[in-house]
Amino acid sequence: MTAQAPAPVEERRQPARRPPVPSWLRRLAAANEAWTFGVLALLVAFFTAARPSTFLTRYDITQIATNAAIYLVLGVGMTYVIIVAGIDLSVGSVLVLSAVLSAEYTIHHGGAKSGWGTIAVSTLIALATGLVWGALQGWLVAKAKVPPLIVTLGGFGAALGAAQIITGGQDPAGAVSGRLQRTIGFGKLFGQIPWLVVIAFGATLVFGLILAFTRFGRHTYAIGSNPEAARRVGVDVDAHLIKVYALVGLLSGLGSVMWLAYFGTTSIAGHSTDNLKVITAVVLGGASLFGGRGSVLGTVIGVFIPAVLSTGLIIMGVQQYWQDVAIGVVLVAAVYLDQLRRRGRDHG
Repeated sequence: MTAQAPAPVEERRQPARRPPVPSWLRRLAAANEAWTFGVLALLVAFFTAARPSTFLTRYDITQIATNAAIYLVLGVGMTYVIIVAGIDLSVGSVLVLSAVLSAEYTIHHGGAKSGWGTIAVSTLIALATGLVWGALQGWLVAKAKVPPLIVTLGGFGAALGAAQIITGGQDPAGAVSGRLQRTIGFGKLFGQIPWLVVIAFGATLVFGLILAFTRFGRHTYAIGSNPEAARRVGVDVDAHLIKVYALVGLLSGLGSVMWLAYFGTTSIAGHSTDNLKVITAVVLGGASLFGGRGSVLGTVIGVFIPAVLSTGLIIMGVQQYWQDVAIGVVLVAAVYLDQLRRRGRDHG
C-alpha cells in the first residue's frame, strides 16, 4: 500500500510590521509646544480663509506682534510663577501702579517735553515699583505661608487702589515724554521692526535661556514638581519663591514702560483682564497650573493665540465683549485638557 504524502501545511502569515516611528517624531508629537503651535496654525488658516483679503496682511502681522509684545513680557514672568505652582493675579494692577508712579515723576520733571534723563529715572521708578511689589508678595507666599491666590488677589486690589489714590482716579495729563513715544512707542529698528517687539524679544530670549539652561531654571522646575524634595537637596525654596515673584513684578514694571510709550497714558481702568489674558497664554503654551511644567517657548506661542483670535474676530466684526468670552472659554478648555493629560500620565 502506497503511503500518501502529508498534506502541505499552510504557512502562517505574519502580520506586516509597521515601520518604527522615528524618535524625533515621537518627541515632537509629545511636546506641548507642537500641539499649541498646531492650534495657532489652525486659527491663522481659519481667519485667512474667512477673510483672505484683510487678514494676515503685513500691517496685521505688525499690529499683532506689537499688541502681543506687552503681554509676552508679562507672560514670561507668569511662566516662572506657574511653574513653581503659584499664580499672580496682580500683574495688571502692578503694571498700572508702576505706570502711575513713573508718570508722576515725568509730570513734575518736564512732562511731555522731558528729556532722556527724566525718561531714564522714570523707567527705573517703574521697574523698582514692580520689583518691590513682587518681592513683597513673594515674601507673603514664602514666609507668611499665605496662599498665592489670596496674596495676589489682595495685591490686585491694593495696587489698583493705590494708583487711584495717587491720581484721584483719573489718567494724568502730560504723563509721557514725547521722545519716549516717538522712539520706543512708535519707532522701528531698521525702519521695519517695532522697538516694542525688539524689547519683548530681548526679555523673552534672556529669561527663556535662564529657565532652560541655568541653575535658577532647574530650581524653578524642581520646586514646582516637589518643593519638599527640592529642600532636601539643598534648594532654598523660600528665597527662590521670593525671587520668582520679584521677577514677575519686575517684568510688570517693564510692561508699564512699554504701555506708556505706546499708548501715552496710564490707562488706570484698562487692565482688569490682563491677568486672565496672560494666564491663558501661559497655560495654552503647555504650562501646568499644578506646577513643574512649562516653557517660555510655549508661552510665546500661547500669547499669539489670543492675539490672533482677537484680531481675527475684530476683522470679522465680532464685538469686544465676545472676544473676552472666547478667551475665557479657551482658558477653561486649556485647563481641562491639562487635567486630562495628568490623568493619562497617572494611569499610564
